Amino acid sequence: MRPTHAARPGTDAGVYVSRRSGGGLGDADSLTPRMRRRRAFTLVLLTLLVPGSAQLVAGRRGLGRFALRAWASLVALAVVLGVVFLLSQSLAIGLLGRGWVLTVLQWLLAGFAMLWAVLFVDAWRLGRPATLLMATRRWLTGVTAALLVVTSGGLVYAASSVGAGRDAMNALFQGDEAFGAVDGRYNILLLGADSGRDRVGTRPDSIQLVSVDAETGSAVTFGFSRDTENINFRPGSTMARLMPEGWNCGDECLLNGLFTWAQDNRAKFPPGTANPGVLATREAVEALSGLDIQYYVMVDLRGFKKMVDAVGGLDVTVKYRTPIGGGTSPIVGWIEPGEQHLDGYHALWYARSRQGSTNYERMARQRCVMTAMADQLDPQRVLTRFQKIAGASSGLIQTDLPQSELGRFADLAMKSRQHPIRSVNFVPPLMKPWDYDASLVTTTVQRTIKASEQAADTKAKSTKGATTATSKPKSTVKKKKPKAQPGTNVQDPNKAAGNAAEDDLSSVCSAAS
Repeated sequence: MRPTHAARPGTDAGVYVSRRSGGGLGDADSLTPRMRRRRAFTLVLLTLLVPGSAQLVAGRRGLGRFALRAWASLVALAVVLGVVFLLSQSLAIGLLGRGWVLTVLQWLLAGFAMLWAVLFVDAWRLGRPATLLMATRRWLTGVTAALLVVTSGGLVYAASSVGAGRDAMNALFQGDEAFGAVDGRYNILLLGADSGRDRVGTRPDSIQLVSVDAETGSAVTFGFSRDTENINFRPGSTMARLMPEGWNCGDECLLNGLFTWAQDNRAKFPPGTANPGVLATREAVEALSGLDIQYYVMVDLRGFKKMVDAVGGLDVTVKYRTPIGGGTSPIVGWIEPGEQHLDGYHALWYARSRQGSTNYERMARQRCVMTAMADQLDPQRVLTRFQKIAGASSGLIQTDLPQSELGRFADLAMKSRQHPIRSVNFVPPLMKPWDYDASLVTTTVQRTIKASEQAADTKAKSTKGATTATSKPKSTVKKKKPKAQPGTNVQDPNKAAGNAAEDDLSSVCSAAS
């Protein structure tokens, strides 16, 4: 006969059975009441630390082995992604930027969330709550429920975030054709579009061309005034066929007005043209610059503040007091000179404010804000704020950049941080948008690119220790060139390239990285 004794009132035990052998987590009947209580909480804790281990020692071992393998696979995947991110952040972004990768990740997270919930419920069952005191049973149930919500609930939220990011990525990066570098460079057209309530149609206020070296990442930006006139398109282009005489009708035919004209005359463009306005503007900038443009990015200023808030604001050094309001809106405040951390509302007003400034100063402010955005969108910030950025991008950004190229351009973006960005604005006094020599514009573009490439090569050699103190390379960055006089159309291309070495934004603002 096995000795038994009745439980004292208020204890955790029903019947205490003494055995000479057995015991452990897998044998609840052989334990004392205190050990039985400890066993129940231990099984739940094991499920938190190593999902499936509770089932291996006290339950269905097949379920435990399956859960352990799933957990090990998930941990291994996380380790691999972490190693990839440490070794190559651009590769990690390239992987996470692909829709199918995010879909697989979403299903893995959702599947393990369900499995972990099942394991917690089963661990609670294996703890034999019916044999415990009511107060202990309630504590066990509460702890199990809390851990289930934190773990499985957290994975469900992560899966939902990944799904939202995937949907936003698929909606944003719809380009289906990847283009290689031309003459060793990628040229991207950046358009800052304004379709506010006081505007008729959408017109790009900010028109920039970014040219990036495919190897070094050194970048040059060229800003074109929205008021540029007398545009003659390249032979063989779509716009040359539609406008053989060019976009030449005085101040009624401005560069940014070409976008609106193309949108209003969509039927004249080849079937399948997704965005006639972008196509027309792209071919106009190609004609002006002499460069082939592979991709475009258009940012709608109406939703720009959402993007700024999504990245956590922008750090900008403001040079001149800028009003919030003006024109048809009352001035309700000011953005003061000095170092400023701008949220979305203030960044948008800083980019759009017209009161007391010229169109060219406004162009410079818009470029400054966009430069600050590019400088501060590092890979860590993109990954930590992925869902917010992806959500803010919806309806705000249009591009024909395919998902397959995200890794490449993330790599170029990181390389570009190692070089100063040269910039040229084709506005007065460098150029009169209404009266200029087109050949000198293209010459200025080529000379500026060449100067940028030479500076990047010199820096690479200096980094490797190839240069000596006696053969120090000449600096083109600090060399100051005279500005063009108001009577000239386009200043000498050699001088233009020299001025390009100095970021012409500095007179208006500067972006802090």
